[in-house]
Amino acid sequence: MRQVVLTAPKQIEFREVAAPEAGNLKSDEVLLRILRIGICGSEIHSYHGQHPATFYPVVQGHEYSAEVVAVGGAVRKVKPGDRVTGRPQLVCGECNPCKRGQYNVCSNLRVEAFQADGVAQDYFVIPEERVVALPEGMSPDYGAMVEPTAVAAHATSRPRALEGRNVVVSGAGTIGNLVAQFARARGAKRVVITDVSDYRLSKARECGIERTLNVAREPLDGKIAELFGDEGYQVAFECAGVESSVRSLMATVEKGGDVVIVGVHAKDPAVSMFHLGEHELNLIGSMMYRHEDYLKAVEEISAGRIRLAPLVSNRFPLEKYREAYEFIDANRETCMKVLIDLEDGKA
Repeated sequence: MRQVVLTAPKQIEFREVAAPEAGNLKSDEVLLRILRIGICGSEIHSYHGQHPATFYPVVQGHEYSAEVVAVGGAVRKVKPGDRVTGRPQLVCGECNPCKRGQYNVCSNLRVEAFQADGVAQDYFVIPEERVVALPEGMSPDYGAMVEPTAVAAHATSRPRALEGRNVVVSGAGTIGNLVAQFARARGAKRVVITDVSDYRLSKARECGIERTLNVAREPLDGKIAELFGDEGYQVAFECAGVESSVRSLMATVEKGGDVVIVGVHAKDPAVSMFHLGEHELNLIGSMMYRHEDYLKAVEEISAGRIRLAPLVSNRFPLEKYREAYEFIDANRETCMKVLIDLEDGKA
């Protein structure tokens, strides 16, 4: 079968390897035929050698949709022919975070496509407990986008409350867009999304986020009254991964408010700890997701409350994985979600 490996920064290798066989499955394992793979921002960091926790060489891909080919004898959740996706987290189950149910921050966490091999190959084996069934009729494109939607589901569960509160999301890339959509779905009163790209902001509006602000032209601190009146805003999500974004949110969120860090920062930001303490802000981390976040993501996508169609920028066949990365690099301002289509060109 075909396999795509990132052997070093900017070095993609295509291999032919033996496919896993149904007869060798363990009782709890599921054999998948991979249909679509989404390329995420963290993998772009890995491609450029800027992700601090990527081990080379590593098979690419952790956002995906697939068809079940075969199942082990004890599997009950899915059957051959079902469409699924799956969580890419490999956890120990024995550390304190795992024991209290926070396996997304497992002390020994490994993530497929970063510290463990991912799904950029024709067939892949996964244990049943990480499988998430997709509703009948959900497109493979959408199935591959459940993973980033689950990131948004988890991030929007981190503040103390969202319902009835005003929200600013900084960064209108795929994750920021989905966070804004999920904040609205969870009952936030007003949701504003900011970015420096008019194109990304237009995509946010296509997805139903009506209040947008280009902070390259109009800084956030001068627009709070216009956007929220006397109410201000109480929850901020930092999805841009840049220092100026963190500082702006900390400076403008209401005293006592929540600032959730979602973006990956290639360089640690410098922030005012005096301001953090004097305003009694809650600076909150958000790491990936748990199984319930996947289920919530599938539910919201199926209900139409999360819109994905405007986010798909382009598709490439598996053989053009390198070109997909190059396309993203060359189109940073207009690129949202790029998908790898493993069915493209195949009979």
